[in-house]
Amino acid sequence: MKRFIFAIAILPWLGYACNQSYKNRTTEVAAETLADQAAPDESQAYFTVPESKDFSGEGYAHITENNFSTALDQPLSTFSVDVDKAAYSNIRRFLNNGQLPPAGAVRIEEMINYFDYDYRQPSGSDPFNVITEVASCPWNEKHQLVHIALKGKEMERQELPPSNLVFLIDVSGSMQDEDKLPLLKKSLLLLTKNLREDDNVSIVTYAGSAGLALPSTSGSDKGDIEDAIDDLEAGGSTAGGEGILLAYKVARQHFKRMVITALL
Repeated sequence: MKRFIFAIAILPWLGYACNQSYKNRTTEVAAETLADQAAPDESQAYFTVPESKDFSGEGYAHITENNFSTALDQPLSTFSVDVDKAAYSNIRRFLNNGQLPPAGAVRIEEMINYFDYDYRQPSGSDPFNVITEVASCPWNEKHQLVHIALKGKEMERQELPPSNLVFLIDVSGSMQDEDKLPLLKKSLLLLTKNLREDDNVSIVTYAGSAGLALPSTSGSDKGDIEDAIDDLEAGGSTAGGEGILLAYKVARQHFKRMVITALL
């Protein structure tokens, strides 16, 4: 089971710097009105694309910095169960390219979750171990930082139930960039090394049409899985709906029923 790690007021300077460097840009477009109501010149272009338009496909939500809340007025806090950790690698990509990341890409909880921590596992039937720590705030000694971590019970790989994995992959022409389909293929090859004999993997692809690139295959047949991944190539249009239907059909055909025992 993955770990859950939360922190309050960590690295505020990074989010602030990015927010100052990447303010929203607006483009004002005005239409000229001819005084004599003459017909427009058809040789002129009526629409222009702003130079700041981003066609990379990346988008990040706008971040609004939270106001200070006193515990006297708001004594209760909630934590989302979020174990994503992609933001750290994404920010590193921007910095390695000599760019400041957009403010929306700086997700503090994902940066913290990126690292492994030597937290003590829960004992007995407890599914989680809660770790807390309070320390003085380095930039304001009148404030304190609270560190709260949840360590989930880890299961040995051989104890995990068999998996039926169905990957629906977009192989249309828009996936040709190095950080799209080629990167995905590298990730799938890493996953293949951890598959067990009882695990099954299928790969459904879609571009101009949907197709079954890899029928349900045992995790022991790693060579067949790796060959199917290597054969994935980007090109053509996008037929996402057809691919989704085929992926669900394959998942139902090889459904693995398991019994879940709850610890009470």
